[in-house]
Amino acid sequence: MNKKIIPILLAVFLITTACGFGFQLPERATPEPEVTDEVNVLVPSSGKARLTLSFGAGEMNLSAGATDSLVEGEATYNYSKIKPVIKTDGDSVSIQAGEGKFNTFPNFGDLTNRWDFKLGSTPMDLTIESGAYTGDFEFGGLALTGLTVKDGAATVNLSFASPNKAEMSILRYETGASTVKLIGLANANFGTLNFSGGAGDYTLDFSGELQRSATATIEVGLCNMILVIPEGVHAVVTVDSGAANVSSGPGWSQSGEVYTQEGEGPTLTILINIGAGNLTLTR
Repeated sequence: MNKKIIPILLAVFLITTACGFGFQLPERATPEPEVTDEVNVLVPSSGKARLTLSFGAGEMNLSAGATDSLVEGEATYNYSKIKPVIKTDGDSVSIQAGEGKFNTFPNFGDLTNRWDFKLGSTPMDLTIESGAYTGDFEFGGLALTGLTVKDGAATVNLSFASPNKAEMSILRYETGASTVKLIGLANANFGTLNFSGGAGDYTLDFSGELQRSATATIEVGLCNMILVIPEGVHAVVTVDSGAANVSSGPGWSQSGEVYTQEGEGPTLTILINIGAGNLTLTR
């Protein structure tokens, strides 16, 4: 800092203090008693949906199993400002963690914000937007035509234990400094996968049944990245890296920046740009 500025700032501080002005830190919001709301969203009349879940901080659990609804389950919270708000506009449905803004800062150590939702079998394009949260998503058996996840500092386990019942045009995942595991990706039945992240620990597991040729584009910074590609899957992985350590297990051949695993059936093509860290190719 410029030395000439320091006396000026000190003088301003002394003057404001002498005049009775002071600096006050923002007060913290007080937690309220926990409330659990039942959530039930009907399927749009068209029989398809674009569903957006805007969450924030807390814990979100999603799985298949809604019988006659698009979404059913419970939301538990202890700040009325984050009471879920449901909006529908034709095929578009959104569930948002509150509409109001906090006039004071909530104490995140005392925050309860938990969504336990089951999703229906209606063909849907699903978007999840969140911040610092824990997510447990099991999407096997759904009919997802598209999937987008955007989050911040998160811990997420997302899996397809059984095949997706619709062709997914694109699967997008954008994250910050997170720990993310995507399991059973071959079952997602995607045509294109785009994954981007900063510093973190990431596992992309392409187990399951690869029903058609697919391309995955991965862009990450300083991280530990594990790619799990089962034996027998024909896969071509091209790595663009400045300072990453790349290790490949048995069954992989290398030619420059290209790693190949021989197999039958559809081809999985992966293009990865990793700034630094560790990249592991394994089965």
